[in-house]
Amino acid sequence: MNEALREMLKYLRLSGLLGDWDQTLERARKGRFSHARLLNEIVEQEYKLKRENARQYRIRRAHIPEELVMETYPFDEQPNLNRKALLSIYDAFDYMARAQNIIWVGPTGCGKTGLATAFLIDAINRGYNGRFVTFAELVGELRASGADYSEAKILKQYLAPECLLIDELGYIEIEPAQVALFFTLMQRRHRKRPTLITSNLGFSDWRSFLKNDHLTVALIDRLTSNSYVFNMKDCRSLRPDPLPIP
Repeated sequence: MNEALREMLKYLRLSGLLGDWDQTLERARKGRFSHARLLNEIVEQEYKLKRENARQYRIRRAHIPEELVMETYPFDEQPNLNRKALLSIYDAFDYMARAQNIIWVGPTGCGKTGLATAFLIDAINRGYNGRFVTFAELVGELRASGADYSEAKILKQYLAPECLLIDELGYIEIEPAQVALFFTLMQRRHRKRPTLITSNLGFSDWRSFLKNDHLTVALIDRLTSNSYVFNMKDCRSLRPDPLPIP
């Protein structure tokens, strides 16, 4: 490859072709590719590379702390979990188009976060953008936004992801101002996309940290009206091993 061609490929950001130029030509020579087949080979390689780079970029932007996928979840150790129903939702993947929430409720360590993360990663792998945030982190950001009057900016930030995962709902108490902002974030006319939620508290206990009976009832009604709910209270404590994303 001459330097002029190298510079043109750099300018066009065809990094795959730039790095694989000699190998591509060698495959074409050995396979006696036609011009059309060679062009198809080049375009297909670049397409796959850019798709993979975009997927990895979405994974990084999602801020997922532990990259768990469905294949690592130890279903055999959780006989009380409705595996068939869960995998049916996972495989059908129509909850995204229907903007349906998925909620996991159960004790600490039973694998709620692992399952929710697997759903989030699957959505990202299929081309959607996503975001992982713990409830404590979200409340902290909502609290800070009240101090500098950036509530609209924070709400926009968490309304934008096509798949939002809020982990550990209920681990901390929330002040009235943040309750109102959180309720606004979850309202259907604002958040019109799926939200994945894990909580160590049953719905009847949400009043203990929200401390607002009216908004608690309204929030539960909003979240469960178009949702799948998995009650994992009878599931044992476990920690699935992480499997790195390829």
